[in-house]
Amino acid sequence: MKKKILFIITKSNWGGAQRYVYDLALALPKDQFDVSVAFGAEGLLAKKLRENQIKIFPIQSLQRDISVGNDIKSFFELLHVFGAEKPDIVHLNSSKAGGVGVLAARLAGIRRIIFTAHGWPFWEQRNSLSRALIYLFSWLTALLSHKVIVISNYDLRVAKKMPFVGHKTVRIYNGIDLNVLLGSGKAIRDEFLPGTRITGTIGELNKNKNQIALIEEAKNNPNMHVVIVGDGENREFLNKKIKEYNLNARVRLIGFRPASEVLKGFDVFALPSIKEGLPYVLLEARMAGLPIVANLVGGVTEILDAKDMSEFSLKEMVQKTIAVYEPMPTTS
Repeated sequence: MKKKILFIITKSNWGGAQRYVYDLALALPKDQFDVSVAFGAEGLLAKKLRENQIKIFPIQSLQRDISVGNDIKSFFELLHVFGAEKPDIVHLNSSKAGGVGVLAARLAGIRRIIFTAHGWPFWEQRNSLSRALIYLFSWLTALLSHKVIVISNYDLRVAKKMPFVGHKTVRIYNGIDLNVLLGSGKAIRDEFLPGTRITGTIGELNKNKNQIALIEEAKNNPNMHVVIVGDGENREFLNKKIKEYNLNARVRLIGFRPASEVLKGFDVFALPSIKEGLPYVLLEARMAGLPIVANLVGGVTEILDAKDMSEFSLKEMVQKTIAVYEPMPTTS
């Protein structure tokens, strides 16, 4: 019989964790797994799952920000889904989905609970008390899960130091299709005069991705031309800074585009992030053969230092993840 697996993720926008869920949902063998996905607010992930006829469960109360009322509500919504679907495996992704989901899954008696840490959240720039609390909740999520996946050796070293967690943690790199065809990048080139040297970055527009660093650098370097690909909560702030510094001719925000369509339009790929797990976009930039300038955070060094890309293939990621789903324990 097929094993029923339910992925849970907080946001259904399009970032690394969402791509991870989407890739696994589509790549897991259909003759072995019956896949469904639960998520918070609607976004591109939800749209793509629908297009591929993956069963979905919108949990509107599941939100990234802390809210006691919504967190309690999402707990009971997930409990209801578990009771109705009776999944063999629950695979948790992202901090909030992990914390709420692992409690609900334990109470529901789910036999196999997997948690993937897409970069430990306590690395984010916060005050000491907040980081301590986030560490505690991350540890509890990992402790209550049957198996923990981290996506870099950097985060594996941290997990190994967590009490009662290290022994059940495995490192599985994010994986991409190493044979994907890349577009010409003409849409990027058309933003500037012919012969312009373009520094490009791709990612959700948020504080952790730190796109403001490229805008500040362009402000101080009159020869620098920048394209920022992506969308998110910081878009208005970044637009304001571009106008304030009078950089409209040299810095472009062009919204969300698939990396495969734009990478060939860059001369240099920049990753100014202050917090990362194992960024898909850096894997794609390396596959595209671009010079890379990056902050050495999370698993970035592991990508840049790799002798070849074979460890980062989608096939490898899927095979190793399936191995984590086994064996099925007889008790919770």
